[in-house]
Amino acid sequence: MTSPIGLAVIGAGYWGPNLVRNAQATPALRLEWLCDLDLQRAQSVLGAYSTVRATTSVEQVLADPAVAAVAVATPAATHFEIVRAALEAGKHVLVEKPITPSADDAAKLVELAERSGLTLMLDHTYCYTAAVRHIRELVRGGEIGDVQFVDSVRINLGLVQPDVDVLWDLAPHDLSILDFVLPENVTPVAVAAHGSDPIGAGRSCVAYLTVWLSTGVIAHIHVNWLSPTKIRTMVLGGSRRTIVWDDLNPSQRIGVYDRGVDRQAGELGLDERRQALISYRLGDIRVPALPEGEALRGVMAEFAAAITESRAPLTDGRSGLRVLRLLEAASRSLDNGGVRVEL
Repeated sequence: MTSPIGLAVIGAGYWGPNLVRNAQATPALRLEWLCDLDLQRAQSVLGAYSTVRATTSVEQVLADPAVAAVAVATPAATHFEIVRAALEAGKHVLVEKPITPSADDAAKLVELAERSGLTLMLDHTYCYTAAVRHIRELVRGGEIGDVQFVDSVRINLGLVQPDVDVLWDLAPHDLSILDFVLPENVTPVAVAAHGSDPIGAGRSCVAYLTVWLSTGVIAHIHVNWLSPTKIRTMVLGGSRRTIVWDDLNPSQRIGVYDRGVDRQAGELGLDERRQALISYRLGDIRVPALPEGEALRGVMAEFAAAITESRAPLTDGRSGLRVLRLLEAASRSLDNGGVRVEL
């Protein structure tokens, strides 16, 4: 048996307490520090009887030889300096999305981690839900055949962010899921984004993102802060079956539909195409039984396993970089009236 990996969490704000709780519930990790500029807040998160130390000093955390890894949950603008310092100190790093606000800076961190032989992992939490893991198995295992379309909706009466638009706030979830579940030989090649600001917030509050894939397939993502109802769905249509994921339906997170459209096979001339037989397949719906559990627990377990096994985590730094490049291209499209931007 190996000893638990010493971990420090940097950031005790919105997400930090969740990291603390799940780190303490992960046997492969041993939480040593919680670091935050507000010492009282850090101490409050830990509680009066915790043996975990609190500090305001990142330098103190990184100088501790008992700390082999850090989890960063600070504002995105601070990620580059903190993650770079941690990697230069020889620490493995788990960082909240986005890896940095800049793809160029993110690439530097990815290269530094690889050059140093250290784990750099993104906290793409949805990828560690049982539902998304199962979708990945179905898609990559060929269960649904060739992917023909992807349609994703993530809308809510959400908090209008002061520093980013709705694309940067919500679309990273959908883009990271796409990156996770699509076959390795299917990659995005271009994007186009359209957005609107009907409430005068100074940034897009409603947006539609189109992603062209290398197979010619289109993936479409709708994100919205202004919807009175909360919807989180993704439909992945395949040549054999279609997956419908409803994240808000605990009784049926996933439905696998043996329904679709079949066309007569073979090469057809113009007249034949006009008369080609289209048949509608109306088969069964399968609802797989999936375990319920907190996705962040899976994130922590994967982080520890990647370090112990000296392998890339499922959501490594390069996956975070791919998502970031898509977001930057989407912003360029949005700023230019929704033009198609090649990747």
